Amino acid sequence: MKNISADVRFIGGVFIAHLLMYFTFQDKSIFWYIFSASLLFLISYSIIMEEVEDKVSFGTYLIYGSISGAVLFFLFWTGYHLFDLLNLPVINQVEKLYGRFSPSLLWHYIVLILIIIPGEEIFWRGFVQKRILKHSNVTFSIILSSILYASVHFYSGYWMLPFAALIAGLFWGWLYAWKRSIPLVIVSHLIFDLFMFVIFPFK
Repeated sequence: MKNISADVRFIGGVFIAHLLMYFTFQDKSIFWYIFSASLLFLISYSIIMEEVEDKVSFGTYLIYGSISGAVLFFLFWTGYHLFDLLNLPVINQVEKLYGRFSPSLLWHYIVLILIIIPGEEIFWRGFVQKRILKHSNVTFSIILSSILYASVHFYSGYWMLPFAALIAGLFWGWLYAWKRSIPLVIVSHLIFDLFMFVIFPFK
């Protein structure tokens, strides 16, 4: 196994992502502006450093993406209500997260769909996970990329967000490793977020 710490592109990308996400979470009033700009930069970095993969047909990634996004939301929905049933301190965290970071204006939804969701998948799966895979096996690439994906969410100040990002990252990481299609994972992420913020929000 090659030493991943010697991969300058990988280390540089992760460092930049942490730097950008640190500033993203600092001020609620400009969160959506900084978040959008950060993902645009990470998209640019990713496509310069690594080729975006799509090894399935249009119909396949629409079907698999839609089904997988709905399945992931159902898993989150089940977990949320299970935590509520057990009286675990989750409800308050979720309400605070919705209040601070959920989209509320039309342009928030537009950048979420066109920039943020594609950007996260292109960078964390299409760049980070793919770079790790060059130095290791599939399982390790899924786990490490998911941990790194979750790590930038610690800057939010809410423990629930990195925990949720870790679970989602493992799911989307496995999906990407299975089908090797970034558009498929983007569709999955999009369907998940539509359920989470529009159709059945947890509040």
